[in-house]
Amino acid sequence: MSKTFKAIEFDSYGGPEVLKLKTLPLPTPGAGEVLVKVRFAGVNPIDWKLRSGAYQAFMPVTFPGKPGIDVSGTIEAVGPGVTDWKKGQAVFGVARGSYAQYALARASDLAAKPDKVPFDVAASLPVGALTAWQLVEEADVKAGQRVLVQGAAGGVGLFALQFAKLRVAHVAGSSSTANVEFVKHLGADEALDYSQGPLPVKDLDVVIDTVGGAVFEGSYALLKKGGVLVSPAGQPNAEKAQAQGVTAKYVSRGATSFLATIGELVADRKVVTEIQKIFPLKDAAQAHALSQGGHGRGRILIRV
Repeated sequence: MSKTFKAIEFDSYGGPEVLKLKTLPLPTPGAGEVLVKVRFAGVNPIDWKLRSGAYQAFMPVTFPGKPGIDVSGTIEAVGPGVTDWKKGQAVFGVARGSYAQYALARASDLAAKPDKVPFDVAASLPVGALTAWQLVEEADVKAGQRVLVQGAAGGVGLFALQFAKLRVAHVAGSSSTANVEFVKHLGADEALDYSQGPLPVKDLDVVIDTVGGAVFEGSYALLKKGGVLVSPAGQPNAEKAQAQGVTAKYVSRGATSFLATIGELVADRKVVTEIQKIFPLKDAAQAHALSQGGHGRGRILIRV
């Protein structure tokens, strides 16, 4: 085994062009850690927001930055105290700097990859599906409720829509014109085209917003009194929520302990994913540029 590996890093904030492919010394897993031989890495908005400096005020990067959270691959080595994993096991989950041939991860942040789930599909799940899981959980979606998922074709929205449907809710999903049929394919009871003007829904029990900005701000008025607005992309306005008589919550990624359950749902075809495009490791900058463009369908991956 080589003592070096190739990885994407960036030495300053900036556009996608600051991402560089480097040759680095192979890391050794510490206590409670494992070294994953990466097959695929997922691209998430937080990756390019950290790279651009958008989160500099509250999540500053220690340079060199090492992008990448989502990972699928096999266990290469285990650190002290790790007994749940052994070399060669196929896993998926959350790692540090997964745009690389090898990445370190906490042993507890990984789950066994089901045999029926390919490595690319597995890498498309962690952050998007865990965030969606937590959104549905925090909204306490129940059978028979009327739920709207804003951005239902995106990397979080596609999972949120399906998780809400698993709770037997009546789910509408908003998307661009190009993605309306895809949203129907995901199982939406109503597929709404946001380019056609104000959405024809109101008095909802729950709005799950994955878009933020003006979409998030406009979601308060779609709820009935006592309704719930949850989002990983917008910070709630307490005064606005109170005026509308609703509850608004910021929601972050769910616990990695849910990965195994999500993996089994995908293996059993009860939940599906969508891969928009796969880039080779050397083209990580192109992957970031595509992600920043928004309005995509599904997940973006990097093949290592």
